Amino acid sequence: MKPIDLTQSHDVLAAYHLGNYDDVRNTYPDVGTQYAFDVLEGKQQAGYMIQLAAFRHIRDLQRVLEKEADFPYHYSLNKVTNILKFAAICPNVDHTDEPTELMPWQAFILAQLIGWRGIDGGKRFSRAIVSVGRTNGKTYLMAIIACYSFLVESLGLSSQDYLVASINFKQTSKILGYIKTMLRKILDIEPFKSLAEEVGLNPDGLSSQSDQIVQSKQNNVLRAISHESGQYDSFHFTTAIFDEIGEITSRDKIKKIVSGQVQIANKQFIEISTAYPNPTVPFHDDEKTMQQAMEQDYKRDGDTQLCLVWAQDHLEDAYKPETWVESNPLLDLREQHEILMSGLKDKRANDLMAGSIDDFQNKNMNMWLQESQDSFLKLADVERAVVSHFDVTGRDVYIGFDYSMFSDNTAIGFVFPYESNGHKYWHIAQHSFIPWQKAGSIEAKEKQDGIGYRELAKKGYCTITSHPEGIINDDQVYSWLTDYVSDHHLHVLCFGYDAMGATRFVKQLELNSGWNILPVKQRTGELKDPTKFLQIGFIEGSIKRLDDKIMEKALLNAQIYEDKVGIQVDKAKATLKIDVVDALIDAFYQGMYHFDDFGIANDRTKQVERMTPEQVKKMIESGKFGFGGDAIG
Repeated sequence: MKPIDLTQSHDVLAAYHLGNYDDVRNTYPDVGTQYAFDVLEGKQQAGYMIQLAAFRHIRDLQRVLEKEADFPYHYSLNKVTNILKFAAICPNVDHTDEPTELMPWQAFILAQLIGWRGIDGGKRFSRAIVSVGRTNGKTYLMAIIACYSFLVESLGLSSQDYLVASINFKQTSKILGYIKTMLRKILDIEPFKSLAEEVGLNPDGLSSQSDQIVQSKQNNVLRAISHESGQYDSFHFTTAIFDEIGEITSRDKIKKIVSGQVQIANKQFIEISTAYPNPTVPFHDDEKTMQQAMEQDYKRDGDTQLCLVWAQDHLEDAYKPETWVESNPLLDLREQHEILMSGLKDKRANDLMAGSIDDFQNKNMNMWLQESQDSFLKLADVERAVVSHFDVTGRDVYIGFDYSMFSDNTAIGFVFPYESNGHKYWHIAQHSFIPWQKAGSIEAKEKQDGIGYRELAKKGYCTITSHPEGIINDDQVYSWLTDYVSDHHLHVLCFGYDAMGATRFVKQLELNSGWNILPVKQRTGELKDPTKFLQIGFIEGSIKRLDDKIMEKALLNAQIYEDKVGIQVDKAKATLKIDVVDALIDAFYQGMYHFDDFGIANDRTKQVERMTPEQVKKMIESGKFGFGGDAIG
């Protein structure tokens, strides 16, 4: 198959129309595949992420038909039929208490989860993300999957564990109650009535307050365990379903679920959520990772991971109700359309009056964004700045430094000005030094900050302090910085630092580096210009960066503090790290003037100070010196 890369164009529909998929259409007439075709042919309105998922499905079916050797998966129409028939008898206990005919988008979810299979016949997608706007029936679908896994997929198996989970005990208990009610209805229908007796599943026991459902003869157990309790260690879940996982800020407990499934056949971990106000959570990171995998599906990354996200593509869609079906697919249900649309319009109107349209965009449009009105940057601007590579070798650089106080990280910010195609840009980078003394251990520090520092240290974005007591080691910071500058042959134009801190570290630099070292007073009058410059640079696209999670989290944590004199960045609470932003602003204190006539880079009186002895010698020998710019002689 011809490789297709959508990372630049993002035009899924145009890419689809370049191919011929008649064989796929004729071979796979199921409702899930038809939904994918309807999306790609404009018959079904859908946002970018669902267009990607639909295109991936059709392309993968083409791979099956072409029998590609490196694609060991197939799509079982028999499995699709089984799950859809099962869904047809599942009561919707939120509404009529009767089975509800599935909409095409719901059938697409179930078909993707159950229909795709591996060589061994087990489910292809061992991990799945399903995200849709609030009040679109996620719990109903989740209960269908849980009941199907527990009743049908467990046939012939014993001692299997199944999980339903959510963020707290109350939410998890609500989900389990939904599943119990659904099961009571199902077990009143043959052949499941007889099956219940065969496996030892007592329908009367489903009325109890127990946090588990047991098949006593097979010892298969469906457990409800909240994230609060986090007691996932000793279980090996065949199917695990986690609702509202978008609120979880750390992967620690989630890792226990995944690691427990390693040797389980036919395993699946389904993560379900709407978007949440905090875009730095693992769920959103996973969505972004899978978006890129779908955009570059020829690389075959993420082959065992599914990503289905019904969301709006633009914030301004808040004022375009005709587009809301992209995040609220239930709007296509004729008998529910007017009620749901009226409710959405009322919510938007109330949020507009309250000055909190962000909440509507976040929850009802299923868009990740910084919800606070005081946020320094928007998520979209921060993400748009990412580039895949930048070679810093031999470049001019402005360095900013934010010294650690107590539990804060010590951060070094780098600003590399450059020109490309006639445009001026500033590439920013950072390196953080991580203390853990106050947290008690690096593990506790990672949980506290919600950042996997040890993994990021392997990628070169940070260094865990070498001090045995877990505090910042000044000598380690000094050695790292001077080695970095030397190894990359950087031309340091200015080193800006917080005038109130790091006196010993700065003294070392003053004595040994020969750099232009500048104390920057940390007050709004001094910081307003570089702070605004950094903000505008992201908005206008002149700031570029690598996909550095420490930097991203700091940029998104930062809020604007304003007084009568000016502005500067601040944070809402101590564990929200913004040290990197502080360091970058210190670097921009002079770095923002790089291309101006009065900037340090263009000050001829300072140029000689920045030269090495060899460079000075060459300049004298060539006669190219003098403040007027003309050669002498």
